[in-house]
Amino acid sequence: MLTFMVFFGCMMPLIFVDLADTALRNLHLAPQAAILVLFGMIFGSLINIPISRFPLDKEVNVPVFESVVGLNLMPRMQRLRQEAIIAVNLGGCVIPVLLAVWLSRFIIAGGFTPILVTLAGISFNTVVCYRTSRLVPRMGIAMPVFIPPLAAVLATWFGFGIFAPMTGEIGVDFHPLYAPVAFVIGISGPLLGADLLHWKDFKKLDAPSISIGGAGTWDGIVLSGMIASLLA
Repeated sequence: MLTFMVFFGCMMPLIFVDLADTALRNLHLAPQAAILVLFGMIFGSLINIPISRFPLDKEVNVPVFESVVGLNLMPRMQRLRQEAIIAVNLGGCVIPVLLAVWLSRFIIAGGFTPILVTLAGISFNTVVCYRTSRLVPRMGIAMPVFIPPLAAVLATWFGFGIFAPMTGEIGVDFHPLYAPVAFVIGISGPLLGADLLHWKDFKKLDAPSISIGGAGTWDGIVLSGMIASLLA
């Protein structure tokens, strides 16, 4: 049992990387491009880009040095209000959003049905993520990890079944667009519903820094899009 656990623990990263590579190839990416995007997400997860800051209710004592007779430096304690920094993670937020923007050209070129499915799915997943996410002080925003991708897949499957008859495109084969639509819906739910719609509540987290998508490559935003594109 111990040998199996060690072996399984060593294989898990390889399995995740292989699944992520498969998911990216489902998004009309060439093998080389899929590898580049995957490595960009992995190593980009180490980079946070600050975009805003706001004051916290807490004050801290900070030493301030003053010169005496132009020679000596004497420390003096000064109380300053602590600030929190809001940042976006390169691998967990920026790259997935750019990939979704790139995929939008395939969705738009597919006609009215994929566009309607995507817009309706984004709205549905945003509401689901907003309702199921909760604030955890000093940690961040928590949400069941499989809810956003499952909501994205269901929205994709049922969306094409509902909107195709409405637009008169019943005989069109939309299966090549299932993965791109599911990916866009999958990353939009956590980004909009769990993160951006809770922007006003970030102060309640009582954390010095808040990173959107900053839990790494397997953060809710990336993981939701990957699972959705695989299942779709």
